[in-house]
Amino acid sequence: MALLQISEPGQSPDPHQRRIAVGIDLGTTHSLVAAVRSGVAECLPDAQGRVILPSVVRYLADGGRKIGFDALAAQAEDPENTIASVKRFMGRGLQDIANHDKLPYRFVDAGASEPSGMLWINTVAGDKSPVELSAEILAALRHRAEDTFKDDLYGAVITVPAYFDEAQRQATKDAAQLAGINVLRLISEPTAAALAYGLDNASEGIYAVYDLGGGTFDISILRLTQGVFEVIATGGDSALGGDDYDRALADWVLAQAGLQAVTASDKSALKVAARACKEALSSVASATDSVAFSAELAGAKVSFHVTAAQFEAATAGLTDRTLAAARKALRDAKLGRDDVKGVVMVGGSTRMPQIQRAVGNFFGHAPLNNLNPDEVVALGAAIQANQLAGHNMAGDLLLLDVIPLSLGIETMGGLVERIVPRNQTIPTAMAQDFTTFQDGQTALALHVVQGERDLVADCRSLARFELRGIPPMVAGAARIRVMFTVDADGLLTVQAREQTSGVEASIDVKPSYGLSDEQIARMLQDSFSTAGQDVQARALVQARVDAERMMAATRSALAADGDLLSASERAGIDALLDASVQALLLEDPKAVEATTQRLAAGTEAFAALRMNRGIRQALAGKNVKTL
Repeated sequence: MALLQISEPGQSPDPHQRRIAVGIDLGTTHSLVAAVRSGVAECLPDAQGRVILPSVVRYLADGGRKIGFDALAAQAEDPENTIASVKRFMGRGLQDIANHDKLPYRFVDAGASEPSGMLWINTVAGDKSPVELSAEILAALRHRAEDTFKDDLYGAVITVPAYFDEAQRQATKDAAQLAGINVLRLISEPTAAALAYGLDNASEGIYAVYDLGGGTFDISILRLTQGVFEVIATGGDSALGGDDYDRALADWVLAQAGLQAVTASDKSALKVAARACKEALSSVASATDSVAFSAELAGAKVSFHVTAAQFEAATAGLTDRTLAAARKALRDAKLGRDDVKGVVMVGGSTRMPQIQRAVGNFFGHAPLNNLNPDEVVALGAAIQANQLAGHNMAGDLLLLDVIPLSLGIETMGGLVERIVPRNQTIPTAMAQDFTTFQDGQTALALHVVQGERDLVADCRSLARFELRGIPPMVAGAARIRVMFTVDADGLLTVQAREQTSGVEASIDVKPSYGLSDEQIARMLQDSFSTAGQDVQARALVQARVDAERMMAATRSALAADGDLLSASERAGIDALLDASVQALLLEDPKAVEATTQRLAAGTEAFAALRMNRGIRQALAGKNVKTL
């Protein structure tokens, strides 16, 4: 059957002239990819119709790996090689991960041997970085999008938590590069959610976006005015999310039962049981309703009944932390709770009843839940990606995001001089003048840091570089201007220039815990070595999907018009169907395709008979004049 190429008004019908751009929500618990199709943003499903991809990667001893639902199914049986919630490790060292001893993974702290200080996880396939793990997930989403559109991806807008710092944002871009994705822009998750909500509801005014995901929490205050989305203030915690609620519940149950989780299998089983219990408690009707918490620990069955009230009490401290961040964001925005017109709820963890109640009580009105909290971030990113790809440019959409943490340099005595304050709208460029400390000083060392504390020791180090060639002058005579430029992705370039002589130096900040260019090159080389295996795996899946579709159509036709066939003809088609069933068990995509083609060829005569019957039925009782 011929297909018509449909294009939007004003656009060429040539599909090669339309750039395929998507929005990707790289989440802690699960990830999604969305795109604008026929003018509407929608999440793209996999072959089974599922839009959600669990953010889980499992490495196999033979060098292969499984991603998503296939990996999730093995989490309990192979916890050390099945990595979940990797987003919490992005841009972090081992010392940054609280309670890492309660996780089932074999962490490798490279320490002095690894200049970046990034943590690694030991698996049967070798040591893997969070960047590599995230790249596996991003690549799976990229393949899903390309399979949907039957075309290469032009680029993607990828969302990050608003409170992601420089190192975490850079790690996300590194992961996208490894996955072969052109990053059109990084935007914060609350901004993406507000974008999806605002365009869908034509809303205006001050809104709060309360985003509690699996591993991160963000609170953003935005002003929506005639298509302008301006972030006024943002706050949150990049190490607070649904995983922490799971852990708090598990710790409470263990304390009540007087037990401890020691082995990796115990820790994994405990995590799975806690999450199942939490999700069940989110749908109970009363605080006194209870749900069984069941897990296998050290070969023994542990069962404990938890009420909704007990769960709420065990996690009250975590909920209070989110409200404290909301209070601070309002203070930064110089607003009161009454100024907020609505609260948009984002992230699957906002489904917990105690969260809904706490947010409603804090802001004084019920939160907005009319959009799917799991999908809204990806949908907003897709809208932005569609615009950045050059489509729908007639719209008056403008995003004004902010930088989450202040940027500055170290001055004498280990103090921080802030140059770009937090909640500054980006992109931005800000400068400040400094001078030399000693007579005849011809060089200046600059240490770039990020954070809100006054001491360098309490902030995160981002980069160091030197300005050399300063003409010898008396102390204080040189005028050195330091310029910080933050792009739309929230990534930083620092330039230093001596105003008298014109000597200058600059650096694109590659934060601590990022990947060096050499590391990225090595990882890309590693990915090339497995490219053939990946192509083979995708071809096999596609061949099986096509075979199953052909088999289903054939069975449906036999049920409707099987009486048209003789016994021998029916037996021939049944034999071809049986061969197709057996072919599905093969690992050779070409063999599966060949069997499908034989089935198609073997049913051509049957299809002709069905068409003739349909024509006769349509023409029954008609004459030429009436036609």
